[in-house]
Amino acid sequence: MYDSDKRKLLSLLCHGAIFLSTLLFSIGVPIAVLLVSDDPVVKDNAKEAINFHFNVWFYSTIILVLTVVTFGLAGFILAPIGYLLHWGLTILAIFKVLEEPNQPYRYPFIFRVF
Repeated sequence: MYDSDKRKLLSLLCHGAIFLSTLLFSIGVPIAVLLVSDDPVVKDNAKEAINFHFNVWFYSTIILVLTVVTFGLAGFILAPIGYLLHWGLTILAIFKVLEEPNQPYRYPFIFRVF
């Protein structure tokens, strides 16, 4: 019923936008897709990407505060782990939505607002 290639592309855009997370407008991509798409799988992927953005920002803030409090020690230890999880989970999400476009991807270990 829905175009599989369009579904893959829009889902990929939603999850891939996190690579622009140093720019604050990166969350705008999945929000825009959520608003304009009528495909339920794409909408679920957009919501999940928005939730992942919130988690990345939340945990980055915690790491930043701990880094300041410990004069850089926590950042030296936690920042590489955070980046590996951030990028690794995003790459996994992209592979999963390309592999199985009819199934929305769910990130493990995140809290969901939407």
